Amino acid sequence: MSDGDTSEQARKTAEALEYLTGFGNEHSSEAVPGALPHGRNSPQRAPLGLYAEQLSGSAFTEPRTHNRRSWLYRIRPSAAHPPFTRVDNGGLRSAPFTETVPDPNRLRWNPLPDPAPGTDFLAGLWTLGGNGDAAQRAGMAIHLYSANAAMTDRVFSSSDGELLIVPERGGLLLRTELGLLSARPGEMALIPRGVRFRVELLDANARGYVCENYGQPFELPNLGPIGANGLAAARDFRAPVAAYEDVDRPTEVVNKYCGNLWTATYDHSPLDVVAWHGTHVPYVYDLRRFNVIGSISHDHPDPSIFTVLTSPSDTPGLAGVDFVVFAPRWLVGEDTFRPPYFHRNVMSEYMGLIEGAYDAKAEGFVPGGGSLHNMMSAHGPDRETFDRASAAELKPQKIDDGLAFMFETRWPIVATDQAAGAEHLQRGYDDVWRGLERHFRA
Repeated sequence: MSDGDTSEQARKTAEALEYLTGFGNEHSSEAVPGALPHGRNSPQRAPLGLYAEQLSGSAFTEPRTHNRRSWLYRIRPSAAHPPFTRVDNGGLRSAPFTETVPDPNRLRWNPLPDPAPGTDFLAGLWTLGGNGDAAQRAGMAIHLYSANAAMTDRVFSSSDGELLIVPERGGLLLRTELGLLSARPGEMALIPRGVRFRVELLDANARGYVCENYGQPFELPNLGPIGANGLAAARDFRAPVAAYEDVDRPTEVVNKYCGNLWTATYDHSPLDVVAWHGTHVPYVYDLRRFNVIGSISHDHPDPSIFTVLTSPSDTPGLAGVDFVVFAPRWLVGEDTFRPPYFHRNVMSEYMGLIEGAYDAKAEGFVPGGGSLHNMMSAHGPDRETFDRASAAELKPQKIDDGLAFMFETRWPIVATDQAAGAEHLQRGYDDVWRGLERHFRA
C-alpha cells in the first residue's frame, strides 16, 4: 500500500472515530460485548478467554486523587515477549542533558528541515533539550518531530514519561493500546507513561512538537479565585473507546527506557486490548475550546492564566512543567500595553507556534519554529511590536490570527548539542531587540 493510500485510509478511520469524554474520569470501554468483567478486576477466568492486566501510572499508595491506573483485558499478556536489545537513539536524547552547559542567551530556531523519504514519527523525533533526570522521574524534555510515512508493524512507548504531542502540520492517527485518537493542528494529544501506540499520518507530511514529562502526570490546574469554571474544561478532553488488533505477524516494539531505545520483535501486535477501565488513559483536546480568562480593565495578565495542563512539583505553585496556550481572545485593557510585557522569569519558557503569528513578535517566529528564554533571560516584544503597541488606538481588538503555546518549567532547559549547533538555529535572534532606544526625559 502506498503512502497516499495509507493516509487516505487513516483519514477515513479518523473521521469515523467516537470518543469518551472527561479528563480524569474513571472511564470504561469494551470493543466486544461481555469483554469487560463487572464486580471485580481480576476474575479467576477473565471473560472471552482474555488476560487481565493492570497498567499503573502511579504508585499503588499515592492519594486517590492522584492515582492513575487502568485495567486492560487483552488477547495476550504483555509479559509474553522476547528480550529487548539496545538500538541507536537516532535524534532522541534524554535527561540528564550533559552535552552542553545551560545557556543564558535567548535562542530561537526555524522549523525542522524536511526528513528523508520513509521517515515515520519515531524516526523523526529530534530532541531540542530539557532538564532533570529521566531515571529519577523529574524534569522534562522537548522534542520536535517531522515525518512523511506511517509507522508500519511497529509501536512505541516511553517508560520515562508521558508524551504531550502538539501537531503543527499534518494530522495524526494514534493507535494506542486503549483505542484510537485523531489529533490535527490546533489540537493536542496526551499519551500516558508506558502506553504503547503507533502513529499513522492523515496527510502526506506531519510536523510538530512533543513535551516528554518525566514528573508527576499532567492534571488540570486549580482555578482558585476564578471559581468553578474557566480555562480548559474537563469535559472537552476526549478519550478513546476500546479497539484492538488481532494480528499474528512480527511487530517491532520500541521502548524508551531511562533515556535509551530498546527493541524487541513480538510475534503479534501488542495493541490487542479488547476492553479496559481506569484513569491512566490517552486524551485529545481541541485548543480552541480553551476558555480564555483575561483582563477587562487594565494590564496584561500573567501567562499562567493560559495554563491548559500542569505537572505539579513538591513546591506548591512551582510546576515541573506547564502547558500553556495563547488561544484566540479579545484585548480590551485601558491604558495598557497589550502585548506580553518585558520580563525576566525564574521559570524557563519554550514557545512554539502552530499557526499564524504571535502578537509579541513581528517577524522571525514562524509556525514549526520555537524560542527558548531560559531562567532569568530578559525577553519581551521586539522593537517593531513595541513601537506599534505603544502608539496603537486602544479599541477592542480580537487576537485570532495565530495559535501559540508554551512549555514552561521550573528548571533551566539545557539544549542538546544537535540543537545548539543546528543549521536552523537563528544566529541573529538578539537583533529583534536592537533599536529599543532611550526615551527617558528627566
